[in-house]
Amino acid sequence: MKDAFGLPQSLLVLGGTSEIALATARRLIARRTRTVWLAGRPSPDLDRAAEELRGLGAEVRTVAFDALDPAAHEEALGKVFAEGDVDMVLLAFGTLGDQAHDERDPRAAVRVAQTNYTGAVSSGLVCAGALQAQGHGSLVVLSSVAGERARRANFIYGSSKAGLDAFAQGLGDALYGTGVHVMVVRPGFVRTRMTAGLPEAPLATTPEAVAVAVELGLRRRSETVWVPGALRVVMSALRHLPRAVFRRLPV
Repeated sequence: MKDAFGLPQSLLVLGGTSEIALATARRLIARRTRTVWLAGRPSPDLDRAAEELRGLGAEVRTVAFDALDPAAHEEALGKVFAEGDVDMVLLAFGTLGDQAHDERDPRAAVRVAQTNYTGAVSSGLVCAGALQAQGHGSLVVLSSVAGERARRANFIYGSSKAGLDAFAQGLGDALYGTGVHVMVVRPGFVRTRMTAGLPEAPLATTPEAVAVAVELGLRRRSETVWVPGALRVVMSALRHLPRAVFRRLPV
């Protein structure tokens, strides 16, 4: 069960090799988390992530999970919840894609959408149902400021995150009053392997900074968290710019 500050004893990570997710897991283990499930495609990276967290004192297990295989989500994730209550689910998987390439290859664009949106809808609903059945828990969804308004430079990725964000907000409203807390996290540009080589955007942040924001959001039972916080004001302004002006901005 969570402590008085809303921090979990048990954690399920969907996207077990995500740098943001692992930074969050490390921070939560340093506080009180003792059981961690890392769900992802079996790989040496997943095994290394598990070993690292075990070295911090947590009991860590891995589970085979593929966002692109929704038919297997209920069985795979059901096995985790069958082992006992899960205090927090962190939905952290996603793919950036390659905008220029994906515009020319619709199948590649669909893969981005299926990973970031369809896979999240499927696994998110499975986990939400399990959390509701146990009567408590938090579902933390890593969204992105890219979903706030589609940009020419990454509208395929941005549109998938917009769908994810809307889904998570609606799910949070559906679960309100059930004991299940849904929190949407909207980071800006995060310095990770996924963004390596890309021009760094203003207000860039780190996985560790996102982890700090997630912990604070859990303590406050926030519904939406921006990382860094200044992006809330920036995106509010950009969201309301006339389209003719917005498309001319170097964003």
